[in-house]
Amino acid sequence: MKHQAKKQTRNQHMPVVIVCILILVLAVMGLGMHFIKKYIPTKERMNLTEYYGQPGDGEMAVVLGTEIMEERALMSGDQIYLPLDMVNTYLNQRYYWDSADQQVLYATPSELQYYPAAESGEGDVWLKDGTVYLRLGFVQKFTDLDAYVYENPNRVAIQYRFTGVQTTTAKKDTSIRYQGGIKSPILTDVKTGDTLIFLEELEDWAQVATMDGYIGYVQKDTIASAETKDFERSFEKEEYTYLTMDGKVNMSWHQVTSQDANAYLADTIANVSGVNVISPTWYYIQDTAGNIGNIASADYVALAHERGLKVWGLIDNFTAEVSTTDTLSQLSSRQNMIQQLIQSATTVGLDGINVDFETLSEDAGPHFLEFLRELSIECHKNNLVLSVDNPVPEDFTSHYDRREQGLVVDYIVIMGYDEHYVGSDAGSVASLPWVEQGVQDTIAEAPAERTVLAIPFYTRLWKTTGGALTSEAIGMDEAQNVLTENGVEAVWDGSVSQNYATFEKDNSTYQIWLEDAQSIAEKVKVILKYNLAGVAQWKLGFENSSIWQTISDNLQ
Repeated sequence: MKHQAKKQTRNQHMPVVIVCILILVLAVMGLGMHFIKKYIPTKERMNLTEYYGQPGDGEMAVVLGTEIMEERALMSGDQIYLPLDMVNTYLNQRYYWDSADQQVLYATPSELQYYPAAESGEGDVWLKDGTVYLRLGFVQKFTDLDAYVYENPNRVAIQYRFTGVQTTTAKKDTSIRYQGGIKSPILTDVKTGDTLIFLEELEDWAQVATMDGYIGYVQKDTIASAETKDFERSFEKEEYTYLTMDGKVNMSWHQVTSQDANAYLADTIANVSGVNVISPTWYYIQDTAGNIGNIASADYVALAHERGLKVWGLIDNFTAEVSTTDTLSQLSSRQNMIQQLIQSATTVGLDGINVDFETLSEDAGPHFLEFLRELSIECHKNNLVLSVDNPVPEDFTSHYDRREQGLVVDYIVIMGYDEHYVGSDAGSVASLPWVEQGVQDTIAEAPAERTVLAIPFYTRLWKTTGGALTSEAIGMDEAQNVLTENGVEAVWDGSVSQNYATFEKDNSTYQIWLEDAQSIAEKVKVILKYNLAGVAQWKLGFENSSIWQTISDNLQ
């Protein structure tokens, strides 16, 4: 009976044990599922149509470097066409759309090439619904890039940066995920040793991009430390060569306003020393058809050459009633100007052309650059040095694009003056900190060894009467005479590196920041400090005769 009772008791406890085991199993399973959910990476793949966006019929998504673009490429058969604006902004800005003649112009260092637009995707240029597209192969003709083309969805990934690229290497096989987390879907897989573009470091993850257009995240412990890399490239393109002087440029502008004034060159340069280039103001835009005014003189050039001076004829855009934008935006006008300039230069024996187009509107920017490209071709065919004058860089002059200029022209000239001007507050024409900042900002874009700093031989005498401010530009000797006549002694102001004076006369307050041997010496020292190509001066006739020695002493 006791045995039966024990057996019965065990039978009664069995369901409880089973229930406990089941609870334990379920708990273990729950913990396991929690572990899987939390710690086991998902193998889910990202929907690439969602990632790149759904292209429309005949369209392709575009990845440029490490950015998925909103704009689409077009497909025509097996050809891919990129929007011109995209190409110019990111890849190569030298594709110039000539809207008048419905064609794209491309200026190489040696020739101007023409590519007419078609209304269908059959040639190099496709004009579709008012938008210009360039065939990918046409872009690759002049541009160093790698392109990766894929389907489902249709897309093209383009790499175009190959120097100074932050890269990393996969230390083992891994996956790039859409976001930083093991539960984020997989974009693509990478193999041990694959090179990735390194974008951003997070706590446990890093943002990277593949060469073929995936931008996502990998665990930091799966990649090596980031390093800067230059990729070897086999792409060859025609390079610009430059006509430069053996030593430092020392150029003076000579304001010539009539043909008769050319006869006074000998008197003008009688006391000049150290100068090796003179730039007479001979040419100007007359109309939007590109006709130019011309007061050039072969006798002037001959005399200058006798005195050891190169002559760079200047062309300006100071004719108020003529729109520079309208003139430069027409191929026919640009070519007309260029033809006339080259013809005159060869006739009178010029050594170079100096372009002085000022107060350019933002709209004029692309056309101005195209003019320089086209002019450069013809100048170099005729052994003419091409220089271009630029204002000190400001936000509102970024469209001058000194980087592109620096690739095309022989010399960039910084007009290191007019810090204060008619209509501004009273102040220095060219304080040293302002000038030096202008140099730094310019050579951040253009080569220092082909950049010339232009300095002023003039200053402004500021007059305040009853709250009204006026000024006049005066030369060095006249400025000293003003101080002498009024019994005033100037005091050195180290904040601007100029002698400053102020005085009262006839119920008016006068102020002047002098340009003299002391201030000029400080400006010329900047040229050596930054290894610039040389100096220029505006203008002959405003200088003190002793200033030439000051420039020469500080230019060496």
